Amino acid sequence: MAHPRRTRRIITRLVEGRVCAYDLATEELGVLSPVMVWGPSLGDEVVDHTVATHLQRAYYTTLDAVVCVATDGDEVWRYGLEPQAAHRRGHRPSCVMSSDEGVIWVYRPDAMAGRNRPDQWVALDGGSGAVVAQVDLKTVGHGGTQLLHQTTGHVLLDVGEGQDGSVVHRASLTDSGLHLFAYPWDDRCLIDLSPDGSRFMTVHHGQTDMAIHAYPHGEVVLTLGLDDFGHDPDEVFVEWSGGYLSPDTVIVTVAGETEDEREWFRHYRVEVSSGRLLAELDTHADNPYDVQPLGDRSWLTTDPSGHPIRWSDG
Repeated sequence: MAHPRRTRRIITRLVEGRVCAYDLATEELGVLSPVMVWGPSLGDEVVDHTVATHLQRAYYTTLDAVVCVATDGDEVWRYGLEPQAAHRRGHRPSCVMSSDEGVIWVYRPDAMAGRNRPDQWVALDGGSGAVVAQVDLKTVGHGGTQLLHQTTGHVLLDVGEGQDGSVVHRASLTDSGLHLFAYPWDDRCLIDLSPDGSRFMTVHHGQTDMAIHAYPHGEVVLTLGLDDFGHDPDEVFVEWSGGYLSPDTVIVTVAGETEDEREWFRHYRVEVSSGRLLAELDTHADNPYDVQPLGDRSWLTTDPSGHPIRWSDG
């Protein structure tokens, strides 16, 4: 069944236990107000969340389930992550809605949850919660970051395995099921996709450099190490954060400590086409991870209320 592709730019945040949706198409700056809010079912503690752009349904994960709720608070469907997790910490199931809004992609960190089985990547029907396709992964992950490729409908998944590294996959749905591709490395963390989908950004798991890769196969087209930013590699590191500020500009975050052990961080702008280091960016963020670039020269941080603040670079 064909589904229309997204026309609105919707992001979600969890504020006081409720899933809040914000429409970025308005180009409003400052503290954003949610256009819709959903409360979880009684007793559920939300781990990850996504919504449909028609704003009639929200989807979220708990440690043991994927749940769909309507705007009136009614539960539409529930997909159990069975058996219940043997451990309550160290694993975070994630979910993201497909670009055509027909499927909910779910990463299940089953091994770390103590379910005595490999991790799984599952595609659920957005309307019913039924399994469309699924595949076992050769990972023992704590959590997974999922990014949508809007043009192809592909989904990228970065499974973080703690000290063992990070494994990046790409998947798509075909007539025969789920087609899985694993990138040939376990030491790069997925950060962001370019706005046009032609590139993606990673940071070395050891936090020594950043790289830009061609999509879809991952050929490296640009690498910058800490010395390229004028820092001693023995004293600073690249954070697993940042992303595309604009189609040809990425934010790279470098952090370290002062002599009196006070932590500091800086956000650098890099021109991807040339590798040229541009001016630093004042992101107004309180920590290096509270920056979500949007690809249109704007980015989000978080207000003390929990709602996002949108800033612009011009």
